[in-house]
Amino acid sequence: MINFKTPTFLAQKTFRKLSSYEWLAALLMRLFVGYFFFETGWAKLHNLDAFTVRFMQWGIPHPAFNAALSAYTECIGGALTVAGLGMRFVSIPMMINMAVAIITVKMKNVSGINDFVELDEPLYALAYFWLLVSGAGFVSVDCMIRSGLTRARPGNAGALSEQ
Repeated sequence: MINFKTPTFLAQKTFRKLSSYEWLAALLMRLFVGYFFFETGWAKLHNLDAFTVRFMQWGIPHPAFNAALSAYTECIGGALTVAGLGMRFVSIPMMINMAVAIITVKMKNVSGINDFVELDEPLYALAYFWLLVSGAGFVSVDCMIRSGLTRARPGNAGALSEQ
């Protein structure tokens, strides 16, 4: 006779163990997309005139302002993402930046769902949506700040012994 409880138990145990590594998934996601955006933002800031010309060619209004805004959003947002600082707040302008890129530039070359899912920008927006929902994770400045605030809360017995 086959015991179905054993495979079910092993699967549950395995999935519980995998869930304990959610911090690693958040860390790797942050490091990957954060570094990418920091690097591209930094490059755009150091060649802002050429980036502004591209905005003019794409027909984006106020190209100098919007090119600088996009470049600073990517550079600063990428650096904060790597550190895991203000992750849920940072995710919002980063998703907006990707949405603007998709709508104003990328959609001109999209003729169907196949073209759309091959774009990079929706994946980056989804990565930031995941970080918005899940937060920066255990290995982040956000977590260090949160744990420091918890220890320093009035009435917390551990807070007095640490000061």
